[in-house]
Amino acid sequence: MRFFSQSYLYDDSWSIVTLAFFLRYPNPYAAHVLSCDVISRDCTPSGTLVTKRLILKQGNLPRWFPKGIVSRAESWVIEESEVDPYGQVVRCTTRNLDHVKVMQVEESVKFAQTTDGKTLQHTEGRVFSRFGWGLTKKIENHGLNKFKANLQRSREGVSVVLSLLRQSRLQPMTLGAGVETPHELSPSVIEGPLSASGSDQHDAQASTSWQRLKSWFQPPSSSASS
Repeated sequence: MRFFSQSYLYDDSWSIVTLAFFLRYPNPYAAHVLSCDVISRDCTPSGTLVTKRLILKQGNLPRWFPKGIVSRAESWVIEESEVDPYGQVVRCTTRNLDHVKVMQVEESVKFAQTTDGKTLQHTEGRVFSRFGWGLTKKIENHGLNKFKANLQRSREGVSVVLSLLRQSRLQPMTLGAGVETPHELSPSVIEGPLSASGSDQHDAQASTSWQRLKSWFQPPSSSASS
């Protein structure tokens, strides 16, 4: 088993950072994400919002990995999150549902408001392999390196969405404040399928989805008076 942890401090408030985190797909740094769909969402008696999302991600097998073991370099990932708007804490865990004997990756993320109004993100990752054949440690090391690289890209993706939020009219919106999400930013639109199969087609559609998302966030330019 390989373990990794890292903390990162955002200058923005908890409400806008967590909003960007849940709206992070699509973004230019997540072309490997093929789809993201909500499968359940409930409010607990204590007032926290619990959500499960099913995410399909595309990967690349290393050249040294034995041929014919994994037919498709895609993986279904389950994401479980809990938003506490009163304590201003978000906890989110993800794990892959297939190829678990080859490699299981578990990630836990926590966003919390700091005393000076910033947001602290703490991420932990665990990589397991039960593959054997003398490749267990090599697979775990490869998975850990991929996890670190993906963590950086994920943070860059959140930062891009944060930039759009700062420029948009949605900046004052806070989670749990009773403000309704505009229709064009409803979860069914944001978290629907991002692409069909095929890497070229996926990249083109992911780019289109990203352009559409930018157009939703950016306010329309004022027209000149006639």
